[in-house]
Formats: sequence, C-alpha cells, structure tokens
Amino acid sequence: MQPATELKKFVKVMSRSTRQKPTQAQNVNQTDPQLYNPYLAARREWDERYGELVARAKKSDRIALICATAAALSITLAGAFAFRRPDPIPIPVDPAGHYMGPGSPAQTLVVTETMKRFALSDWVTYLRTITSDDVSERWAIEKVYAMISSGSSAQTMVSDFYRNDPPQVRAQRENVHIEINSILPTSDKTYEVKWLETTRDLGGRVVSEQRWEGIFTFIIRGSPPADERLARLNPIGLFMTNASWSRIL
Repeated sequence: MQPATELKKFVKVMSRSTRQKPTQAQNVNQTDPQLYNPYLAARREWDERYGELVARAKKSDRIALICATAAALSITLAGAFAFRRPDPIPIPVDPAGHYMGPGSPAQTLVVTETMKRFALSDWVTYLRTITSDDVSERWAIEKVYAMISSGSSAQTMVSDFYRNDPPQVRAQRENVHIEINSILPTSDKTYEVKWLETTRDLGGRVVSEQRWEGIFTFIIRGSPPADERLARLNPIGLFMTNASWSRIL
C-alpha cells in the first residue's frame, strides 16, 4: 500500500505547481510595463514624420532637377534655331528671270544680261504705273520696295516720290500705262532706261503722252534670297542702290 500513498503525494505536488506557475502562452500575452518607453515611442513617431518630410523633399528636388534640365534643353534648342543660318530657297525662274510658280523644277540660278534687263524693265514699270485696281497697285508698290537695297539713296528717292504724289490718290482720277523703249548699260551695274507714259482718265480717254528717261544702279546678291516672300518678289536678287529719272522735253 505504500506505493499508492507515494503516488497520491506526487499528484498533489504536481497539481499545486501547475496552479502557481503561469503557462508560457500567458507570459507571452502579458504586457511587461517595463518594455514600454515613452521617449523611444516619441522618437519613433518623430523619425516616421521626419522621414516622410525628407522623402517628399527628395522627390521635389528630383522633379525640380528634371524641369530645370528640360528648360535648359529647350533654351539651347531655341537658341540654335534662332542663330542658325537660313537655308537658301531655290526659286524656279524662266530665261527672263520671272518667277515660274510652285511645282517647277528649280536649277542653279545664273543671272544673265537678259534677266537684268527684264528686272529693270519690271521695276520701272511697277514704279510708274498707276491703276485703279487697289490690289494691283499695292502689289506693285510692294514689288518696287522688294527690289530696293535697304538704306540706299534709291529707297529715299522712291519714298519721296510716293509721298509727294501718292499713287492711290492719282488712281482716283487717272491711270498711267508704261511702255519701255530702251535699256542701255552704261557700266556693269548702271543702266539707262527710256520709256513712254500714257495717261488716261477713268473713261479711258488719252490725257497725255510723255517720254521719260532714268539712270538706275543696282547690285546682284551673291546668293538667292533666304526669305520665301522676298524670293518670290525678287527672284534673281537684284537690288537698286541709286535711281533718278526725269521727263524728256
């Protein structure tokens, strides 16, 4: 019977120790107040907030760097296009130097004596012609100025001529037709031109016929005009530098 008594004592001791010691799961679930530190908790929260601000700042810096790079590239390209020398525009002309219009084959332009004479004839005709068609008159004036060297005495002479006797005012009472009689060179760049001016009233009746002569000096630019509008108005690049005219009595 003694072994049974010893067994009962062992069972009692084990049950008492079980009630007194918490299980491992209970130890894990229980919160130890000494593990929580308010200073460490505040530090962790501060690190989180400050880290977020740092991340935002870095992101903003990257965006600003990308924008600055794009702006610098745009300015560089714009400057390159602004200072790039324009390419010459090939303008197709006929043997007389007249513009042939789009779609015609453009060849290397060689200014001939015939082209010079036709250009002079056209310039004098547009300068002295008076027409009641406002569109044609404006186009003629534009053509005249497109064939004048900027800042030259020819520009001053023509401007004074238009100012003293405006063609738009004359067109309200008369029309003037020009007939070129002769174009003779006095040097490589100076020509003498003679022409007949026939003035008619708005009814078509001849009012007067007058003979005129002028001396015109010009230059030929070495390359075709780079501006398309100017190239159409002055395809061979002939520019007046000096011009004078008078009536033959």
